[in-house]
Amino acid sequence: MSSVESITKNTVEVIELEELRALLEKKERKAYMGIEPSGLLHIGFLICAKKIAEMIDLGFDFTVLLADWHAYINDKLGGNMKSIKVCGEYIKDFFTALGIRPHFIYASDMVNDSSYWEKVIRIAKNVSLARIRRAMTIMGRREDEEVQDAAKYFYPAMQVADIFHLGVDVALGGMDQRRAHMLARDIAEKMGWKKVIAIHTPILSSLKGGTRMDFAQKMSKSDPSSCIFVHDEYEEIERKIGSAYCPKGVVEGNPVIEVWKYILFPYLGGNLVLERDRKFGGDVVFGDYNELEKDYMEGKVHPADLKKNTAMHLDKILSPIRKYYEEYPDNFEKVKEIISIKR
Repeated sequence: MSSVESITKNTVEVIELEELRALLEKKERKAYMGIEPSGLLHIGFLICAKKIAEMIDLGFDFTVLLADWHAYINDKLGGNMKSIKVCGEYIKDFFTALGIRPHFIYASDMVNDSSYWEKVIRIAKNVSLARIRRAMTIMGRREDEEVQDAAKYFYPAMQVADIFHLGVDVALGGMDQRRAHMLARDIAEKMGWKKVIAIHTPILSSLKGGTRMDFAQKMSKSDPSSCIFVHDEYEEIERKIGSAYCPKGVVEGNPVIEVWKYILFPYLGGNLVLERDRKFGGDVVFGDYNELEKDYMEGKVHPADLKKNTAMHLDKILSPIRKYYEEYPDNFEKVKEIISIKR
């Protein structure tokens, strides 16, 4: 598999592919992803984590920005910066548990630099208020939702400034980051700054199913019944998968099928076994996701068998993470306590 194929695999889009090809010809290349420290991590983060690991293996200098000031603006964890920082350390633990070692930087490490705020102001001067409002969907808010404080208008300009201040070639994020990344590319043209390549990964559907409207039915840590956390016990994984939306023969918007496509095959490789009773055809081995999808759409794989095996395989990936948090529980326990107090 070529470097381009490795990076683009299991992504929704790359803007622009030819720019990525040219970048891969260079020896030095930098990438980043911004993460708000805002609560417990669910399995959707495994998608980006895998891509970060692949890019590091390909020689990228990769930085994870722990966006603490952004989380504060977004009213996360009660707007308590001390709690947000604890959550940032918990996120670092997640990457350590997976054996992934990017560079980490907090937004609060950058805001003391006056040149950062110069970028924020220059960006704001070159974008309309309407465009800022459209980009605010990255905060998990609809474009027409009422904004309660003026600080939230700083958020998109800050996220764009993050990209230029870090001097990265590539911005990685879920599809919910697309508007901010496109704004950064537009600003780069106006200002004569380096245009960032944007790589967007898929967003997992809620376990509860439903129509996807503006990411409203995505897997969300704020609704524990919609997601699987990266440190859930096997019994909890089995219970949640067992009650998940998984219509027979349907792959579109099916969160259980998505787990196979975006997590199980990427992490465990091909030739995954689907165990089932001999009276239902016995065990079957799938060389890749496309084979599974075909059989599922043709009704050759029953949702009950798919769910049972999803829980089993997913636990293989999550058990080392769970074990790490058991051995080094401090940050995890603090975040759980912060969340329980907040509720």
